[in-house]
Amino acid sequence: MLNLVLFGPPGAGKGTQSQKLIEKYQLVHLSTGDLLRSEIAQGTTLGLEAKKLMDDGKLVPDEVVIGMISNKLDSNPDAKGFIFDGFPRTVAQAEALDNLLTSKNAQISGMIALQVDEKELEKRLLLRGKDSGRADDANPEIIRKRIVEYNSKTAPVASYYEQQEKLQNINGIGSIDEIFDSICAVIDRY
Repeated sequence: MLNLVLFGPPGAGKGTQSQKLIEKYQLVHLSTGDLLRSEIAQGTTLGLEAKKLMDDGKLVPDEVVIGMISNKLDSNPDAKGFIFDGFPRTVAQAEALDNLLTSKNAQISGMIALQVDEKELEKRLLLRGKDSGRADDANPEIIRKRIVEYNSKTAPVASYYEQQEKLQNINGIGSIDEIFDSICAVIDRY
């Protein structure tokens, strides 16, 4: 089973590349945002708990998100693997994910981290903001705050997987196909 964490700062190209990886390797896309919305729409116990917290302006605790991930894993027993998108965002979440996968006789195969410098990220996000109308992508000040937040809170997750010898850094600058080919060369070694 191929279980990948696709990693990188906002604007690195994770969404674009994950869609191509899902198609090529027949992976199940595991986006925590999509999971939350789905569980809420289905009215599951975890979904109702998450909705109550979100309605109160609170973050959904890791154990609730891990529970949702567990449900998704269980509901796809024939999956060739999963691509984790937007999770884990902290070392505590990475540890919880490892524990969950171990309990299911699985593990993370590798983390693919897209490396893109901050100037390029800002340029990409501003362009995406123009095209998509997303307010958080249209304001350079907000973009810089998001990148700082990523560097301080999320980037340490890469070190966690590096210690397990599962981190592969990929140059995230170039054509979509060039970057995809670099990612596939890494995955094909798994």
